[in-house]
Amino acid sequence: MLNWVGLIVRGLAAALLVLVFAGYAAADEKRLPVPAMSIRAGELIREDMITERSFDQNALGVAMFVEGRQALVGRMARRALLPGQPIPTNSVEDPWTIARGATVKVVVEDSGLSIVTYGSAMQSGAPGSLITVRNTDTGVIIRAIVQPDGTVKVADGS
Repeated sequence: MLNWVGLIVRGLAAALLVLVFAGYAAADEKRLPVPAMSIRAGELIREDMITERSFDQNALGVAMFVEGRQALVGRMARRALLPGQPIPTNSVEDPWTIARGATVKVVVEDSGLSIVTYGSAMQSGAPGSLITVRNTDTGVIIRAIVQPDGTVKVADGS
């Protein structure tokens, strides 16, 4: 009877050690969203393109990776994203409202006066970003802020 009790106690101790070490191993892992397929630069990220994978905390290093699906869906890849690899935060951006080379409406407002002209975008941009635009009439290059409606507003000092 004593041998059986000793065996049971040893078995329980071994099971407890396994559970403790499994808990430590799980604490060292981090689940991150990763591409389920190759995502090309400039492509909008959809929900079905993302899955999750566990990574060892130490293997991730000091790089900053996107930690949630909500930070990816609806955004655009700045570079190619490979399946199963963690996604650096600087690899995604808001989708462009204006593409490079597109004709854009340029608005200049000052003291109640509003002037509208057209220009050619020399850079792509999302709302709120500062881009350069070439005035199609004069050829002058100006800096303008992209508006949500697809127009650009001349930045102060341009």
